[in-house]
Amino acid sequence: MKDTAKSTPSEVNEAPRRHTDINPRGWWRRLPRRLHPYILLARFDRPIGWWLLLLPGWWIIPATATGTGRMVELMMLFLIGAVTTRAAGCVINDLWDRRLDQSVERTAGRPLAAGTIGITAAVIFLGVLGLFGLMILVRLPLAAILTGIAALPLVILYPLAKRVTWWPQAVLGLTFSWGVPLGWAAASLQSTPEWPLAALLAIYAGSVAWVFGYDTIYAVQDMADDRTAGVKSSALGLGRHLKTGVSAAYLLAVLGLGSGFWLLLGPGPWLGGLVLMALHLGWQVRHLNIDDPAGALRLFQSNRDAGLMLTAAMVLTHLAG
Repeated sequence: MKDTAKSTPSEVNEAPRRHTDINPRGWWRRLPRRLHPYILLARFDRPIGWWLLLLPGWWIIPATATGTGRMVELMMLFLIGAVTTRAAGCVINDLWDRRLDQSVERTAGRPLAAGTIGITAAVIFLGVLGLFGLMILVRLPLAAILTGIAALPLVILYPLAKRVTWWPQAVLGLTFSWGVPLGWAAASLQSTPEWPLAALLAIYAGSVAWVFGYDTIYAVQDMADDRTAGVKSSALGLGRHLKTGVSAAYLLAVLGLGSGFWLLLGPGPWLGGLVLMALHLGWQVRHLNIDDPAGALRLFQSNRDAGLMLTAAMVLTHLAG
């Protein structure tokens, strides 16, 4: 592929499509045109991804930080880090998938697939994002830095999972839940050298199940195109058992998070947040329709609210402690 644009972002994004996750009237259209491909490549126009990456870390930090000031500081660092890391992950994903994306309606307008940005420019952009992310990471304790670096293989290999397994959403769960061990290492490892393995493993497993559930809903959007392109997903793997599979994943998520935080904190206000989150997850399953891709996108995006319910309860638990 040449490193030149085939068409302008406006031409690509205003092309008629039945379903796409790019909003052609987004805030980014007010910025200089030359920035548009990079905004879309990094998904800066769609914050849901970094929200979902951020939330597991935001659960664990209030539960384990030694003081309120430290809690706020770490939550802000994790916020900036999540935006940067998610952007870098999107660039890596699109570099792997640029050919596949051309055959999927929802992703055909992405800059690498549409040719509005070249491979060399994307790699340079990835390097800039990586350096910025490293600047955030080095502000954390050494154990947290090493924990963050340990997630890199998952970030790089996730895009390949859809080529070899029907369950790439499980690999995404392992990746997007890394904020659990990272948050613990950043907030508590210096003051509490021993890892509470049972609690952290349960919370991590619960988060993985949550990610698997919501990303299966997300994959409903692409089922028809994925069949044609030969792309695997848990939505296709579950088939007519889709609702049952998502229900089971969400049940495991609530059980994992509940048992893990109970071991870590005992009873507290966080239980109310978990109950609200569980009710919200049940609402998602009830409204899931395999024939409504736009509705599936809305349900997927609502997981930010589900996760924030638990976050708010964790902060309240910290302040009440």
